[in-house]
Amino acid sequence: MISVAELDRIARARLEDAKALLQAGRFDGATYLCGYAVEVALKARICRTLNWPEFPNTNREFESYRSFQTHDLDVLLRLSGQEARIKGQHLKLWSEVVRWKAEWRYNVIRTMEGPDDLLGFAYGIAKSREAEAMIQAAEALLKIL
Repeated sequence: MISVAELDRIARARLEDAKALLQAGRFDGATYLCGYAVEVALKARICRTLNWPEFPNTNREFESYRSFQTHDLDVLLRLSGQEARIKGQHLKLWSEVVRWKAEWRYNVIRTMEGPDDLLGFAYGIAKSREAEAMIQAAEALLKIL
C-alpha cells in the first residue's frame, strides 16, 4: 500500500518533472507527466474521500478493488467524489487534462513542430503551447483536489 502523503508527494514531483521537461523542450514528456500527476492526485483524493490511509499498489492489494485499478481520469474523478465540483466549477481545467491517456507513454518520439504538423496534440505530439496549458491546468487541479 502507498500512503496518501506519499501519493501527494509523487503528484507534486511529477508536476515538477513536467516543468523541467517543458524547459528542456521535451513537450511530449511534459504533457504525459502532467496527466500522470493528476492521476496520482485523484488517487490521493479517493483515499481522503473514503478515509483510506493508503491506496492499493500491487496486483495482490487490488484484488478486492479492481474498479480503482485504472488510469482513466474520468473514472478516477467519479470515484473521488469530486466530479460535480470539478466539472461544475473547473471544467476548463478539467477539459485540458482529461485528454491525457496513459498510452501516450508508447508514442513515437517526434520533434516536428510547425504549421505543416497536422498531427498535433490529439495524437500525443505536443507543442510548447499545449504542454504549457497542460502544466497550468494540472498545477491548478492539484491545488483544488
